Amino acid sequence: MRIALITGASSGLGREYARWASEHGNYDQIWAVARRHQRLQELAVELSTPVRPVTLDLTEKTSIAQLEGLLDQAASQCEARGEKFTVALLVNAAGLGKFGTYADLTCEEVDTMVDLNCRALVDVTQAALSHMERGGRIIQIASSASFQPLPGLNVYAASKAFVRSYTRALRFELRGRGIFVTAVCPLWVKTEFIDVARQTANGQTVRHPFPVLSARRVVRWSMLVNALNYPVATCCVTGLLMRIADKIIPAPLIMWIWEGLRRV
Repeated sequence: MRIALITGASSGLGREYARWASEHGNYDQIWAVARRHQRLQELAVELSTPVRPVTLDLTEKTSIAQLEGLLDQAASQCEARGEKFTVALLVNAAGLGKFGTYADLTCEEVDTMVDLNCRALVDVTQAALSHMERGGRIIQIASSASFQPLPGLNVYAASKAFVRSYTRALRFELRGRGIFVTAVCPLWVKTEFIDVARQTANGQTVRHPFPVLSARRVVRWSMLVNALNYPVATCCVTGLLMRIADKIIPAPLIMWIWEGLRRV
């Protein structure tokens, strides 16, 4: 049994990756992981590929043990039937951002961002890798924010820099195993992200996020880049320019430029 394991599947990029997996992936099952069970049930009705809703809050450490248990149980059941169980695609799309400076964010908001964007992503990857083999694909959702420090979005940007760094090192560690690993670094995407990010003490820290990409474009472009086993997918020209700028423009100058842009 070949499965696609997708976190954050109840909305946004995660939901769009689930659609891609159903349309193009030739998977036996899609394991859709998210907090909102009703959204996962709606996704199961929408897709032609069988969906297994896995209702978990990945900010809770116990959820990782539950996920590991479900994966191990499925592998044992397949083995008993003389079948092989493999995670053929892993997409870590669960993530959270909050607009605001240090003075605007609570410890709970900061901790939740770090837990979900960093710890949970690594833990889910660790759990999935024990069930992956040659031909497997890993998509880790980072952000173009990962290319530079961003005042007013600093914890989110730093967490995504972690994701990008971790993903590139993981790709190197997996060399020779035939598993393709890509960090996806888009700009703003048309999802619930911006509305949720504004729910802080100062939601106007970033006034007009632009340009905005469609989730469908990001998914299709990133899957193409991953098929080529390239480490980073920026998904648009502006994102590519931000990546290049990070290598040649001093960080203090970039932060001053961003300081002006976020107030526009």
